[in-house]
Amino acid sequence: MLRFAGIGFAILFCLAGGYFVLACAMQRSVLFPAPPVMGPDALARIPGAERIWLDTHDARAEAWYLPPIPAAERPAPLVVFTHGNGELIDDWAGAFEPMRRWGAGVLLVEYPGYGRSTGSPSQRSIAATMTSAFDRMQARPDIDSKKIVAYGRSLGGGAACALARERSVAALVLESTFSSVRQLARGFGLPGFLVRDPFDNLDALRAYPGPVLIVHGEHDEIIPAAHAAALHAAAPRSRLALEPCGHNDCERPWPLVRAFLLEHGLLRSDG
Repeated sequence: MLRFAGIGFAILFCLAGGYFVLACAMQRSVLFPAPPVMGPDALARIPGAERIWLDTHDARAEAWYLPPIPAAERPAPLVVFTHGNGELIDDWAGAFEPMRRWGAGVLLVEYPGYGRSTGSPSQRSIAATMTSAFDRMQARPDIDSKKIVAYGRSLGGGAACALARERSVAALVLESTFSSVRQLARGFGLPGFLVRDPFDNLDALRAYPGPVLIVHGEHDEIIPAAHAAALHAAAPRSRLALEPCGHNDCERPWPLVRAFLLEHGLLRSDG
């Protein structure tokens, strides 16, 4: 009887070991499912837009700078936007025209290994790209270095919070994002200790002293709204707005974002 019990234990041990190995090997392809570039480069269709290359020690990432409309006569506020894990900056080229008409510039940052960028996506490589983007734009005379806002959607919330850990961003906007990848993984049956790229947004918000706007779909089927509630509880200067939508069907929250930026002096009231 003991012999059979030992064999059963060995089989379970091997199965568990195989699961853990597979989970470690496959998780980045699940977290970072970089889509192929489809169609012509959209940047050429945007008047005044500028392509910027961000070099780090192991990657060269693409970014698009979309200037204010009309062109600003003084240094402009900047919103640094990072998209979801199954998207590209190409998908967002036209979405930020309202924000540009408020007088803000927008920087769309691509992840390493996505689109035309080199390297491989990971928490480390994305964080390095974000700090490179911030430093590059902060030094420009047409950018107001005191009014740089990080705005992340879904996975991009992790990128935005990673930047807030390293640089003094004026505000954070987090849309449909998670409290941490570890917590998100637990909901799918993966033990948190196996997560290679934890993106601990809760920890980042506890340390972040600035204002935070958290926008989340009440019916989000991928990242439950409980994540947004946890982020709100962790950030003493945050506002939580729950919208009647899911994860990928929410309307752009421009009225909320504009009111938030105006409240904190990050836009001109006549913009």
